[in-house]
Amino acid sequence: MAQAARVDERPETPLSLDGLNGAQARRRLSAPAVALFVRACDLWDLKVEDRQAILGGISRQTYHNWKSGKAVVLGRDQLERISLVLGVLKGLRLVFADDAAGVRWLKAANQDAPFGDRSPLELMAEGGIGGLHEVRRYLDAWRGVK
Repeated sequence: MAQAARVDERPETPLSLDGLNGAQARRRLSAPAVALFVRACDLWDLKVEDRQAILGGISRQTYHNWKSGKAVVLGRDQLERISLVLGVLKGLRLVFADDAAGVRWLKAANQDAPFGDRSPLELMAEGGIGGLHEVRRYLDAWRGVK
């Protein structure tokens, strides 16, 4: 069984999203990516339905299979979504003094563009991969990252 990865672990070498087109790279990254995703979602206390939506609308059974460690090779789309979630986690940790403050921001209604009075979490869950990109870009801009 694969060892659980820490949320704050960094890969040994950077991997571009183009590298995710190969089955071997996706196979190698899938189990640690799922473990990191689950840890981030646990930290944020997300409902299973939100987790499923963020991963692209996967079924409840598929989510639980992945979470329990059943062998999986994620597609490029799911790996990109998880990468965005981890980028949001990093952004929250850099912007807020503690995880609790970041979680409050993530779950609170926000009138700023692009949220439209929805919470960043709602945009992440309901806005598809574009919503994930929007939240990530918003946090990056807040931090002054281009």
